[in-house]
Amino acid sequence: MRIFFRTLTVAVLSLVMAAPLFAQTRGVTAEDYFAFETLGDPHFSPDGATIAYVVTTVDQKQNRRRSEIWTVAADGSRPPTLMTTASQSSNSPRWSPDGKAIAFISARPAAGDGNGDTPRAQVWLLSLSGGEPRRVTNLDNGVSGFLWSPDGTKLVVISRSGPSDNAKSPSDVRHYLHANYKFNDSGWFDDKKTHIWIADVATGRSVQVTSGDDWNDADPQWSPDSRRIAFVSDRTGKAFDESHNTDVWVVNADGATGGALTKISDHATGDNSPRWSPDGQTIAFISAVPEKTHPKIWLASSAGGSASRLAADGVDLIPTAMRWAADGKSLYFETGYHGTSRLYRVDLTARRATPVTTGDRTVHLVDINEKTGRIAYGENDPTRMDDLYVADLNMNGLRGAGAPGLINVKQLTHLNGALWKQLNLVPVERVPYRGADGWDVDGFFMKPAGWEAGKKYPMILTIHGGPAGQFGFDWYHEFQVYASHGWAVFFTNPRGSTGYGEKFERGIELNWGGKDYVDVMSGVDAILAKYDWIDRDRLGVTGGSYGGFMTNWIVSHTTRFKAAVTLRSISNFVSDDGTRDGQYGHADDFQGDIFDKFDLYWDRSPLKYVKNVKTPTLVLHSDNDYRVPIEQGEQWFRALRHFGVPSEIVFFPRENHNLTRTGEPKHLVESIKWQVYWFERYLEGKTNAVAPDSPARSGATSTQDRER
Repeated sequence: MRIFFRTLTVAVLSLVMAAPLFAQTRGVTAEDYFAFETLGDPHFSPDGATIAYVVTTVDQKQNRRRSEIWTVAADGSRPPTLMTTASQSSNSPRWSPDGKAIAFISARPAAGDGNGDTPRAQVWLLSLSGGEPRRVTNLDNGVSGFLWSPDGTKLVVISRSGPSDNAKSPSDVRHYLHANYKFNDSGWFDDKKTHIWIADVATGRSVQVTSGDDWNDADPQWSPDSRRIAFVSDRTGKAFDESHNTDVWVVNADGATGGALTKISDHATGDNSPRWSPDGQTIAFISAVPEKTHPKIWLASSAGGSASRLAADGVDLIPTAMRWAADGKSLYFETGYHGTSRLYRVDLTARRATPVTTGDRTVHLVDINEKTGRIAYGENDPTRMDDLYVADLNMNGLRGAGAPGLINVKQLTHLNGALWKQLNLVPVERVPYRGADGWDVDGFFMKPAGWEAGKKYPMILTIHGGPAGQFGFDWYHEFQVYASHGWAVFFTNPRGSTGYGEKFERGIELNWGGKDYVDVMSGVDAILAKYDWIDRDRLGVTGGSYGGFMTNWIVSHTTRFKAAVTLRSISNFVSDDGTRDGQYGHADDFQGDIFDKFDLYWDRSPLKYVKNVKTPTLVLHSDNDYRVPIEQGEQWFRALRHFGVPSEIVFFPRENHNLTRTGEPKHLVESIKWQVYWFERYLEGKTNAVAPDSPARSGATSTQDRER
């Protein structure tokens, strides 16, 4: 398996030459997903001259995604270069501190592997001077994450303890002692726990540093002197029952299993994301105190034993992807803000946070090279997926001597460029309005592709999950598909959404189906008042997770909608709380669990009101959804049929709650096609609409495609 370098120029040229010359653009289809190129995980080389990143594509024939590592000159002087070519994916590129090699994770086989076992994901090392990648780790259960030590001699590695996953157990029964025994993303728990290893880069020898059967250890971070490791763990002994009290700990990186631990954080709630200051004296971490509030950035001595303190005052944002600036006087973090994603800087002296990026777009995947003062990041908006950008930090602005932000911005990749030229992509308009209690709420609106004055068009209302999440200026494939079918699209951030402050997010408390419902429906009224060309008699509604709950709630409380598609939806809070992966997960929303608030849980359950439903409803649910178990979809579907509502249910095998984000490519595409089928049938009244699984489709993507 030879590693060779080639440039993106040849690949792009081939695509352009092979592509037909389109006289006009076409609408977006569900199947376009198979052609998407997705950007991920950009990182500067130590000298700031080169950026390594990941591009993920879809192998439609094998129904899987494949990730490869690319590099590009940070000044754009050279085109992107492919660095990995194995049939197995390569992820998590991390430069060695001397910049001479890139380590990455891959499940490719190594020379000499021949026992028939499935290769586990391990850390590999690619020398930039040439030659084959070399496997560094050989842990029985593979590697899920790693970081270089600052001195470049070792790796801290995350793996699972116990015998290899390939080893056969004498029994296949599942036996548990704790209340938490499954998780949506990983499925049923086994007896292996996540712990920390130190691997020698030169020899590959790995030594386990942490252990324990009653907790997982996560997010290890090196101290600047390469002598200590900070990590996160719930050591209360109740980590798999009802505890949420993770703490930040420090252990010596000398390879001694069971070494003495120093506790850094001091909260009874979850503490996460430890990051060392450049001088090693302080550890910043993220914690919500008290538990229901927005998380904030805290600072504590890396020696332990002292009270933590807030990094800044009055920051009503949710920090993620936190990192220190090289001068140790500031921190950066990413966050959602009013339907956008932004980078912020915290001035630790002034104790305030300032936006580095602004505008109606999504900026994320940030990496900063302090040596050059440059930033690399992914950027997208509703009409394009992520591309890699680089810019200079406006340090004068960040210090208060001018406007903060980025200067000398340069786009380094043009992923999906050939595809975008073929497509008619619809932009998004922000539509603010007033919701319940006169609160300001953000709505977002897309016209149908090819909109013409004087014509009437249907509209799809779509509701996000969470409810702690946000819609806005991001890429939404299914929305473009809706617009391409001639439907207007309206989506909104009702109370409960993030990006608008703690009061707004916690406004969902005791209000599921109450004021959030008013927020959503007020948005529909605002749009109908603004655009008289929307056909009030052809409104559709859809959403997933919380959005599925709200879809169910809407159709059981109004007959305004002519078609509904509910995905991974809650219908009965009482049974959901006893069967989901995080038991009693709605206590914060209802000020108590089902044993304290049983009547309230049932009152907020759409199933209680299902006899009122008249709207034809399609139910989409996944077999392995442990967040909103499959019985939720089954209860809703059977109740709809019981009361004579036109309804169908579709089960997706092998999928979990994340189907529409990380599901098998063919299932993700099929999910969109099922939605289109239902809206064509009941919103447009096409009684001849053919279901996606019907042999009558004969390769056509939809009734619309057959009519073109």
